[in-house]
Amino acid sequence: MAALVLASVSLMLLDRGASGLVDPARDAVAEVVGPAQSSVSAAVRPVVELPESFRTRGDLRAELSALQEENADLRTRVRTDDADRHRLAEYDRLTTAAADLGRAMVPARVIGVGPSQSFSGTVTIDAGTESGIRPDLTVVNADGLVGRVIRAGATTATVLLVVDPDSTVGGRIGQSMDLGFLRGRGSLGSDARLDLELVDQTVVPHREDTVVTWGSRGGNGPYVSGVPIGRVIEVYASPRETTQRAVIEPFVDFARLDVVGVVVPSGTASDRSIVEADGSLR
Repeated sequence: MAALVLASVSLMLLDRGASGLVDPARDAVAEVVGPAQSSVSAAVRPVVELPESFRTRGDLRAELSALQEENADLRTRVRTDDADRHRLAEYDRLTTAAADLGRAMVPARVIGVGPSQSFSGTVTIDAGTESGIRPDLTVVNADGLVGRVIRAGATTATVLLVVDPDSTVGGRIGQSMDLGFLRGRGSLGSDARLDLELVDQTVVPHREDTVVTWGSRGGNGPYVSGVPIGRVIEVYASPRETTQRAVIEPFVDFARLDVVGVVVPSGTASDRSIVEADGSLR
């Protein structure tokens, strides 16, 4: 042990005093030990770096999952943006329609289409008695007359469309204001039509004349007055009944119903905002 300590001290003194004497020995040792150190380091490195590798891969998986969720959210937004913009525009147009008609309205969305009871043309809206809805109220959208409420639950209501064959609506035609009755043909698509029979059988309707509702006693239901229904696209005579009839193309696109307004008496209590007669919201 004393000899080893003495040799170490001697080498240290020689290394400090005259480095040139031990450099050849140091180089020789490095030549022998260096490759062994490199091999050991290469063999041990994967084991040493394994925990860090696990942490890195875990972070990457978490980041990938976050990016996937973000992409899914962005895709959903892209799909719904157009619908949201359309719905907002429909609400804006509904406020204008309320002001034009001078009527208060409860806005609602169409959430279902299908037959109800003995009627073939109905829709379900997402507003009911809690929103101030009751049977025999007029339903419109920004384009014109949609129908009337025939049944109301707490949160939903059923609307009979004017194009239903069992629906009858009183209307006035053109500037003459002649009275007639409109009945639907049952179609909801682009070929949706109404048949108009005038009270005065001698009156001949004109093409492109506009037909509006004539209203009812009390002015609130089932149809308020002055709501646009459609335009005359064809006139024909019925030889058997010696009357003039007209085919009406409705202004409302029943195949794309979304936002509608239920006309309610002023001051109606509701669980949602009501579009007032001046177009403001309450």
